[in-house]
Amino acid sequence: MRTKIRGFTLIELMIAVAILGILASVAIPNYREHITKSKRAEAQGALVTFANAMEQWRLERGSYLGAAQGGLDFGPPAIFSTTVPISGGKTNYTLTIKSATSTSYTLAATPTGSQASDGYLELTNDGIKTCEVASSCLNGPSW
Repeated sequence: MRTKIRGFTLIELMIAVAILGILASVAIPNYREHITKSKRAEAQGALVTFANAMEQWRLERGSYLGAAQGGLDFGPPAIFSTTVPISGGKTNYTLTIKSATSTSYTLAATPTGSQASDGYLELTNDGIKTCEVASSCLNGPSW
């Protein structure tokens, strides 16, 4: 009596591998884009929270001056985290006070590491939001 051997043929296996390859070629870039967008959104949220800290600073001192490290009017903040994510971990953006006067400020989030090719974000005391790289900004030069 002859026994039938069960299994896959080489052709069937090659077809399955080809299908997996096609699915992976679509899914992996979409996943990476989603991760980039979520890290950008986290930086945007951090900038808004940083702006709230600047407003608190002005309420307490009557001016935006001196909120940066060393009591300067620009540079890494002394009143807020200098990195995003704020809670720690691998840095995706660095936060700085680009400029500050007694009545105005401009905050910046500069992409680093895996986000290095992403857009440079800014937020002013007037709520004006700008983005340097238009391809990474969903609403043109504004975010």
